[in-house]
Amino acid sequence: MNPQQIYPQNQLEEEEDGLYQLKSILRRLWRIWYWVLFSLMVFVFGAFFLNRYSPRVYRSSAQFFVKQEGSGFNLFDVRSFSNNSELDITNQMIIMRSRPVAALALEKLHFEVEYHVEGIFRKTELYPNAPITAEVDWKHPQLVGGDILIQWSDKKYYSISFPEENYGLTHANNGAAQAIKKPVLEANNFAFGEWVQTPFIRIKVSLTSGENQGRILLKLRNRESLIDQYASSLELKPVERSSSILELSINSNLTQKGIDYLNALMEAYLENELNQKNRTASNTINFIDKQLSGLADTLNFIENRLEAFRSANRIYNISSEGSTVFDRLAELDRELAQEKLKREYYRNLQNYLVKEHYSEIIVPSGLGIEDPILNNLIANLLELQNQKASLMTTQKEASPAVREVNRKLEDLNNSIRELLVNVDENSAFLISDLENRIGQIDLEFSKLPSKEQNLLRIQREFSFSENIYSFLAQKRAEAAITKASNTPSNKIIEYARGTGMISPQVKKNYVIALVLGLGIPLLIVLANLYLSDKVKDVKELERKLKIPILASIAFKKLYSDLIVFNEKNSGITESFRSMRANLNFVLPKDKSAVILITSNASGEGKTFCSINLASVYSLSGKKTILIGSDLRIPKIAKDFKLKNEKGLSNYLSGQETNVEALIQATGFDNLDILLSGPIPPNPSELIGNGMMESLIHGLKQQYDVIILDTPPIGMVSETLEMFPLADAIFFVVRYDYTLKAGIEHINQLKTSQKLQNAYIIFNAVDEKEMYYNYGYGYGYGNGGYYGEGEKAGMLRKLRKFFKA
Repeated sequence: MNPQQIYPQNQLEEEEDGLYQLKSILRRLWRIWYWVLFSLMVFVFGAFFLNRYSPRVYRSSAQFFVKQEGSGFNLFDVRSFSNNSELDITNQMIIMRSRPVAALALEKLHFEVEYHVEGIFRKTELYPNAPITAEVDWKHPQLVGGDILIQWSDKKYYSISFPEENYGLTHANNGAAQAIKKPVLEANNFAFGEWVQTPFIRIKVSLTSGENQGRILLKLRNRESLIDQYASSLELKPVERSSSILELSINSNLTQKGIDYLNALMEAYLENELNQKNRTASNTINFIDKQLSGLADTLNFIENRLEAFRSANRIYNISSEGSTVFDRLAELDRELAQEKLKREYYRNLQNYLVKEHYSEIIVPSGLGIEDPILNNLIANLLELQNQKASLMTTQKEASPAVREVNRKLEDLNNSIRELLVNVDENSAFLISDLENRIGQIDLEFSKLPSKEQNLLRIQREFSFSENIYSFLAQKRAEAAITKASNTPSNKIIEYARGTGMISPQVKKNYVIALVLGLGIPLLIVLANLYLSDKVKDVKELERKLKIPILASIAFKKLYSDLIVFNEKNSGITESFRSMRANLNFVLPKDKSAVILITSNASGEGKTFCSINLASVYSLSGKKTILIGSDLRIPKIAKDFKLKNEKGLSNYLSGQETNVEALIQATGFDNLDILLSGPIPPNPSELIGNGMMESLIHGLKQQYDVIILDTPPIGMVSETLEMFPLADAIFFVVRYDYTLKAGIEHINQLKTSQKLQNAYIIFNAVDEKEMYYNYGYGYGYGNGGYYGEGEKAGMLRKLRKFFKA
């Protein structure tokens, strides 16, 4: 045969087998539909309760722009005096998730007090409005970590109780809470609007609604736990790849809480950025204000002295010679004052460097010091300090990155201090030179009239103070303008909004419930079908057997094995009739037939099949004899209510030579029995001594059908001795009882013994399996062929579908 023709046939068989397997699984599920329905109901109701009573978790999100060029703002960074590299967006995400940022945001909110109402299965938080408000003194030890029950029955007074067994006590809102047992109050009647102070709590509760009675659960949260919660729950990611627009999101039990936190976080980020930008300008303004604080009074005092001197001496103008001297002195005094101011700045800067108070340093250009080297060094120093502050939000002092920044800071510090030594010496030299030049001009000044000298002295002091005041005022105004013109480089793209509930996921939970409700019964069916070591599927049995299945017998709970005689219209009886009809095509015609029935193991129903096969032959008019060939465990006598005092063992052992004396009548027409007789000590030897063959030969002269009920072949060997005597051999395989390994044993016997007329009886098959696989067991029509009515409607249609 052409291989190309074999493949499509094999493929078709595989497809049909796969379709059968699918239908088999569906049929088995349908047979346990009530358990499937129960499983579905359990999981669906479980999903319902989960969705109904689980704590709600809502997601809120916002969008925030981080500028990477230009300002390059970092939360702890100052870029006003530096044009260094771009920010790493990943670092910004880490910073925004850090505890310092969370602390800044929480300072704007009032999350330290939570208000809850009790439900049947869970508590519900009231936010932002609650019928009461509690003001907490966090400088006092406070009770945290557990519910505080506030109850009131009028608008004046309320009571406090502690429903939980364990609480925590926090001190001044610092550090972890100390565990304490349930507190006890000596008095428990407090007025609304008044402070309540105990060793473990200090609060003031106010009634903000018109409710005359009620109960609210307060929960106080210490600052550290809040910071931990919100810092860890914040999620950030770029809106798009390589984008500097971040999407901020947070999960919370209330949508509004999440929205408020995200908005506060973004606003705190921008405010801190602006504060960092304004820090240098503020330091410059504060330094100048200190210089101006006494200078204004001095200037006013000198001005009054000048007016008084002029009035008293009636001198208002100076000579041209005096005017020339005055102008030269005023210019030198102005230069001297500015140089002294610079030298004071150098000394202050030196102190800041020694103490490493970098945040208080003023940029030299803010005071008009145009030293490019010093300005660059100071700008780089501030840049490194801000980098360190950024790193410290997520790392420790001992981390490699922080140690590297500290090393660079130390190097810059040393460089600036070395430079300051030089500029201070230069400044001292310039001050000395200016003072010498002023001293030389003073010689010319002494030649003027005394009154004019005195007027020039006062006017010189006034001009000196006025020049310094004007210079400082100008620099202060410039710093103030710089501060006022600063704006955040980053900005809020989209304020926070709720994006929906993420837990419980209602649809997902119902889908999981449906999958589990159907999946668990399906897994049980699959495990029962594929993992069981017992025969349960007729198609699988047919595939593995080398012997055809001649009959299938349905399972029914019986009180007697004589079902053919007792229930002549039953489906089991009809199965044996069908078996008899099929044997007509196998057994020799017009002569006696010997049928041997055995099984692989005890309990598979070989005796039951032997009795009822003999019964259907007797009912058909065939003279039939049933021989109990199992000399070890005889069973037939009990079913026919006979005594097993004499039988086959007596004949085979030679104790009785007259077979007629051993055969007993059953009381049913055409059916006799030769019982096994007393149990011999050597059953195998008796079966193989040759007497069995002569016995069968003699019985063939009297009976049309001889049925041998033999021992299980998987347990004893004497059955094999009788195989040559039989015209047909039946192996009984019991549904959900026979091991699959037994099938291989039967196949081995078929091959080794070269059996010609060997067949299988599939016994005790589930009735539903019988119907689905063979199409009988329930009958036809309304009355039913076997007396069982057919169910109509959808069930009938479904059965027809699975049968197809």
